[in-house]
Amino acid sequence: MTDISADIASIREGYLEQARRKRLYGGILLLVFVALMASGFTLADDRNAGGFWDGLPNIFAFPADVIADTWPKLHLLPGHMVDYFPALLETINIAAVSTLIGAGFAMGLSMLSTRGLARWPRLIPVFRRAMDIMRAVPEIVIALVLIFVLGGGPVPAMIAIAFHTAGALGKLFSEVNENADLKPVEGLQSVGATWLQRMWLGVVPQVSPNYFSYALLRFEINIRASAILGFVGAGGIGSELKNAMSWGKGRFDEAAAIFLLLFITIVVFDQLSSHVRNLMIAKKGGRA
Repeated sequence: MTDISADIASIREGYLEQARRKRLYGGILLLVFVALMASGFTLADDRNAGGFWDGLPNIFAFPADVIADTWPKLHLLPGHMVDYFPALLETINIAAVSTLIGAGFAMGLSMLSTRGLARWPRLIPVFRRAMDIMRAVPEIVIALVLIFVLGGGPVPAMIAIAFHTAGALGKLFSEVNENADLKPVEGLQSVGATWLQRMWLGVVPQVSPNYFSYALLRFEINIRASAILGFVGAGGIGSELKNAMSWGKGRFDEAAAIFLLLFITIVVFDQLSSHVRNLMIAKKGGRA
């Protein structure tokens, strides 16, 4: 009995020692993180065009100017929204095409980088690192390079977003593929089906609901990305917003109309995609 009590006391003391050591390491890590954040903020503030603390009181100056300039012209907002609607459609088209192209490449990359499904298993690390690179490079960097080569317009934005989308969705799709049942694939292989046929008939029907859900979520993100890329000359409603803002006071009512269009569009597509995803989940649960 004494030996058992001694063992319990020893285990308890060891556990408490590990907990103290974990808290110590966590505290040190937190201090290092805070020190890095403080030094990074100080460096960024010193190199900023104007000091952060000096400009902080003016953070609401631009919204106040927009509201003050727009309020007397509220009756003009519907007309401005109609005028800029074609630019909004261009932004949505950029997002839609880039999502479709990116999702198509993501499907192929995910199949080639999933253990048990890959056509060339030894090349799995190569395809995974390729997707890492595609995710790591921001869309705006790719768009700036393409604008320099191809000129301004929606094509550079579409290519940049599709490139990034392929890497992002490829990672998500590959995780979905790992949960697929391999029995249909093995059955198709036993009757002589090619690798492409095994993937299309044995894997895609199982994972397509998750693919579609992730693609819808990415489409929402790409609408915002295509609007942002318009600021660097990649077309769409972002270019119109940049022009309206660059004119300053007197045209802030047009900027407000564009803001409203973007806000309404993002909310509508967010609600629509959420509704579709919920229907798919309910349908999948009903089958189960």
